[in-house]
Amino acid sequence: MLNKQFLSPRYWLIWLGLGLLRCSLWLPLAGQWRVGRWLGVLMEKGMQRRRCIAEVNIKLCFPELNDQQRHQLVSKHFTELGMSIPEIALAWWATDARLRSFLTCEGIEHLEAAQRLGKGVILLGGHYTNLEVSGRLLSVVIPKTVQALYRPNENPLLHHSMEKRRLRYFKKMITRDNIREMVRSLKANGIIWMAVDQSFAGKHSVFAPFFGIPVACNTSVSRLVKLTGAKVVPFVSQRVEHGYRLIISPALEDFPSGDYAQDAERMNKIIEQRIKEFPEQYYWIHRRFKHRPEGQPNPYE
Repeated sequence: MLNKQFLSPRYWLIWLGLGLLRCSLWLPLAGQWRVGRWLGVLMEKGMQRRRCIAEVNIKLCFPELNDQQRHQLVSKHFTELGMSIPEIALAWWATDARLRSFLTCEGIEHLEAAQRLGKGVILLGGHYTNLEVSGRLLSVVIPKTVQALYRPNENPLLHHSMEKRRLRYFKKMITRDNIREMVRSLKANGIIWMAVDQSFAGKHSVFAPFFGIPVACNTSVSRLVKLTGAKVVPFVSQRVEHGYRLIISPALEDFPSGDYAQDAERMNKIIEQRIKEFPEQYYWIHRRFKHRPEGQPNPYE
């Protein structure tokens, strides 16, 4: 039942936005993407702070590009960010039949083989601009099976909407700091989708190279595998010419290695490889390099 507080005027703009999102489903995929590209242009102009972060990240990761090439890549990135907005409607309300019409999946046999071992599977992903729709697309291939990590939204109505819609296609939502629940799920041979490519400075962090630059990495994947024996299966979703492509790679062998930094570097390399295929689709507006080894400056200041 809907909470009466969500009828308050403070939420009316959010309701309007959700309504417009729902209406965008009337457009074909090409039309939704066209609207998204237009939104991306507005976002690039209105999100100057985030644009600066993207510029810093791309300059650090692609030093071989000249100023014009970097500028073009940043603009393409905001186009992809804009496209992620109507994709929310696809994730939350589109039918499976519609999604199948522009979806291809490669490597589902690798996921099936890993799960047959009976010790759980960690789908190793990254933060790409199509993150919201990726989980829904995956659910079309393996219905109501995947458990996803998430961070609760600070806005109560948005949190309610996200959780309600996502639970229609995810088996379970697990807060990203609930290690106990992750262990329990993996020991029950569950599939957990994790993206651990954001800057993390805490008790369980190590520095490992990302595009040759030391970044603070979360060691949770290595620790979970050590506790449960789960297999780690790399996963990525990409926008392609006429739709989406899911790529599931073979499970990692000899993982974990016993060296957290070595494991983090290996996972970073996997994500790097996918980023290089479609660099504009990565989530460049995150401050990936904000936590630095002692003595190294913060590049965003």
